[in-house]
Amino acid sequence: MAEISLPSLAETIRIFDLRADKSLGQHFLLDPSLLARIAAAAGNLAGLNVIEIGPGPGGLTRALLETKAVSVTAIEFDKRAVAAITALAATTDRLHIIEADAMKADLPALVPAPRVVVANLPYNIGTLLLVNWLQQAAEFQSLTLMFQLEVADRVCAMPNSRTYGRVSVLAQWLCDVSMLMRIPAGAFAPPPKVESALIRLVPRPHQPTREELKAMERLTAAAFGQRRKMLRGALKPLGGEALCAEAGIDASRRAETLSVEEFVALMRALMARDS
Repeated sequence: MAEISLPSLAETIRIFDLRADKSLGQHFLLDPSLLARIAAAAGNLAGLNVIEIGPGPGGLTRALLETKAVSVTAIEFDKRAVAAITALAATTDRLHIIEADAMKADLPALVPAPRVVVANLPYNIGTLLLVNWLQQAAEFQSLTLMFQLEVADRVCAMPNSRTYGRVSVLAQWLCDVSMLMRIPAGAFAPPPKVESALIRLVPRPHQPTREELKAMERLTAAAFGQRRKMLRGALKPLGGEALCAEAGIDASRRAETLSVEEFVALMRALMARDS
């Protein structure tokens, strides 16, 4: 394909009237060197099909196309951004565009394996997207995702910390999770009111069954739904004191003190009781 000169990202925003839409949680990264670092942080993409959510003017998309990825599939809801990314697609046959709501998109059905997700997620749906993807973690080689710092902290949090909660347990049970870098608010256009952070999740080799996943979701929803209560109270609808005894866990403890392994013990006790 003949080389086509691309406008700068700032010029792309002007051409396609891509002023950030707060209702879509849009904050754009425009620094090519930072975007290249984010693409590199996703690891060796050779032989992989990359999925990007909300490409906006296409800054990260350009960086991902500079890697050895087999393909990049951009899923975008904003028609203005679709137009901008379509112009980028004219420069390569490795970029595919899907105009869709990422919350409703079945990524494994849209993009062939082996697949990874690399994305600067819209702030307003980032956590919801992650929870959806965790339910099918085995379908991905990895997920390299940018969130608001407070969300990234929750995903990576350890027991006995203020931010440790349901999403921490689910993410760390299903994946190896690491915080890669913090991104200052000033790196974005327009700058958000908070810092952001890039995290990487690599699904564990042995994924739970659908029944185990449902049981863990019930358990963590109950345990953290009333996190100030002792487990005997928070888990009362699931058996409370007896369930803790079966798992070998002190029922006077609170949810935020339990390790992921202890939640797994509770989950197995819950499944054994239900069976």
